[in-house]
Amino acid sequence: MSLRDRLLTRRRSGSNTTPVGAPADPTPPGPVPAVTTPQQTPVPRTQAATASSGMYGRRIEVEPVSPLDQVKIDLHRKLVERLDLEALEQIPDEKHLNSEIRSVVSELLRQESKPLTVADREDIIEQVLYEITGLGPIEPLFRDLSISDILVNGSKEIYIERAGRLSRVAASFRNDAHLLAVIDRIVSRVGRRVDESSPMVDARLPDGSRVNAIIPPLALDGPVLSIRRFGIDLSIQKLIDNGTLNQKMATIIAGCVAARLNILISGGTGSGKTTLLNAMASFIPADQRIITIEDAAELRLQQDHVVRLETRPPNAEGEGEVTPRDLVKNALRMRPDRIIVGEVRSGEALDMLQAMNTGHEGSMTTIHANSPRDSLARLETMILMSGSNLPDRAMREQISSALDVIIQISRLSDGTRRIVSIVEVTGMEGRVTATQEIFRFKRKGVAPSGEVIGEFETTGVRPSFMEKLHIAGVDVANDIFAEGMTQ
Repeated sequence: MSLRDRLLTRRRSGSNTTPVGAPADPTPPGPVPAVTTPQQTPVPRTQAATASSGMYGRRIEVEPVSPLDQVKIDLHRKLVERLDLEALEQIPDEKHLNSEIRSVVSELLRQESKPLTVADREDIIEQVLYEITGLGPIEPLFRDLSISDILVNGSKEIYIERAGRLSRVAASFRNDAHLLAVIDRIVSRVGRRVDESSPMVDARLPDGSRVNAIIPPLALDGPVLSIRRFGIDLSIQKLIDNGTLNQKMATIIAGCVAARLNILISGGTGSGKTTLLNAMASFIPADQRIITIEDAAELRLQQDHVVRLETRPPNAEGEGEVTPRDLVKNALRMRPDRIIVGEVRSGEALDMLQAMNTGHEGSMTTIHANSPRDSLARLETMILMSGSNLPDRAMREQISSALDVIIQISRLSDGTRRIVSIVEVTGMEGRVTATQEIFRFKRKGVAPSGEVIGEFETTGVRPSFMEKLHIAGVDVANDIFAEGMTQ
């Protein structure tokens, strides 16, 4: 039997058996919510009828179904049911697989006597292809490189973030079972599982995008899927063009990296910490050995000598976990020139600081904090989480001697990312870690269009690390720190 014939063969268990990736729809026959092609435009609330059902008053957005959409829905279900997915596993090449599926679906469509245009036929073929090999209704969104986040709140609500702004799109899953099937497909590829006994899971897609899923009973309104994409690599020059920083700030950052200063990038969720860290790493000389430690492999360094390490969660029996702290300790035995930790969240902060203090200069990491001063306080909390009983002064001495520069980045109300402060850690003053601000972003207001108005400016302070830059052969003109607005 040929491969095409096998693809068209129903499963022996009966015609009503639903293949993997196409869960049965428990809704009764009749009009159902449309599985529309995702359009990257917000859905007006006035076009959706809101219904409330279930113990928790769950909101269900039901879109009007046109006759043509109903035809597409019926055809879509018939096509998915008639495909033998077991035969697809014999095709390792993705292009060949897509070609075979398109051929089979086209052949089935020719057998239907439905009045469909060429565009409608191609639309149905794409939907079936996404359903079998991709992420279902959100596959087109995932392929759009301008989208940074895909947020699925139950089967009927899908939001995206583009250019820092959230908007709802006209895409939906058939039901919760359909969404669960897509989640299971994602997490099973990396050896994870998600069910009622393990209702939360972190995973990543082959391109490095980070995935988080949480399902009932923890999620009351149905499964929730969050995808943080990392499909766009931004260089320092692109960040300058985007207004994240200016040329003078970039010059100082490049000098600090080249001179092997220890740098902490601070900011909130989605503020661009990892993007900035990736861009800054481009200033590391190519002849140095770099070891990266991450929960999910997001960094994309361009140097040749890079060793990438990734943590591992516990298995189903609660064993086999490898924490960032374990990897930091192991990295010290791997002869690193630089250690880059994607983010410090817990006790690994102490090991990272000790590494910075024991000959591993030029290390970089990120932390969640609202200001440079808050980031220092968080580091103290993380040191305590490591189980050490260091007194406050000893912790602050560790921090002040290890860190040289803190860069604060924020996502503003208009969705833009800005480096709002560059701070030097100068040491201890009494019992307090002393800092001095070098650059800052001064906000002046908000335009009628919602755009944040502001300018970068220097504080007039000449940082004490300029001597380290000079010794390292990095010469920076002193007039770069002249007080006032910068270009």
